[in-house]
Amino acid sequence: MKALTSNVVKSLNSESMVNCADNSGAKKIQIISFKVYKGRKRRFPRGGVGDVVSCVVKKGDFKLRHKVQYAVVVRQKKEYKRNNGIRVCFEDNAVILVDQKITPMGSEVKGPMAKEVVERFLHLGKIASIVV
Repeated sequence: MKALTSNVVKSLNSESMVNCADNSGAKKIQIISFKVYKGRKRRFPRGGVGDVVSCVVKKGDFKLRHKVQYAVVVRQKKEYKRNNGIRVCFEDNAVILVDQKITPMGSEVKGPMAKEVVERFLHLGKIASIVV
């Protein structure tokens, strides 16, 4: 994974319920864990925009429910700062479902997507409607 150019505040915990922003069929998703986490010993892992998470679909299509999936965080409510001085925050916390090779399961993203996600995963930017 490529490093991000902004200082993203890690605001999503394990067990967080987030929205699904793509058209894969999932509605509500619960985060289980984070694929890459660097932190202090015995501290709960946290994640933010651009992180890959493992999750479970709680509401949505019957075929996707109650199976462990991978997802990428594309929006977060907590404000974070970019290197050019702009502060960015969104209305909700949202993820998009991906497979193990980080290719999207849906064909389009509903709502805006953070620029940091497109910097790290270029092929996710192709299905985005708006990149902020």
